[in-house]
Amino acid sequence: MTRVPATLKSQVEERAAGKCEYCRLSQVGQEARFHIDHILPTKLGGPTTADNLCLACVSCSLRKGAKTHAEDPITCALACLFHPRQDKWSQHFQWQGCVLHGLTPSGRATIEALSLNRPLIIEIRKEEEWRGRHPP
Repeated sequence: MTRVPATLKSQVEERAAGKCEYCRLSQVGQEARFHIDHILPTKLGGPTTADNLCLACVSCSLRKGAKTHAEDPITCALACLFHPRQDKWSQHFQWQGCVLHGLTPSGRATIEALSLNRPLIIEIRKEEEWRGRHPP
């Protein structure tokens, strides 16, 4: 595991405003500390720099792993996963209540690869909605 310097880690957390940059879950109210994720994994040559790091909840971080691409469930074509530094979240995703919908091949592939609509996360979003933290 690559060590991220404390100042860089703070920069990434502040830029993300305490939310997972993939699923938008807030760190507030979550027991597990969110990860600093390499968008392009280090094993694929990704550097430990601000433009290659994002804040990711534990579930998104572990499901993403070293993936950079996944299959779009509509076209069955390989698509790049959402890139928090290069892509605008609202161009790829849209909330419909507590369910996340992909607007692009990248959005749909990311939802599929990271299981962003699994039953447990939808229940967490419902509780977050009740607490006034969803949609983010």
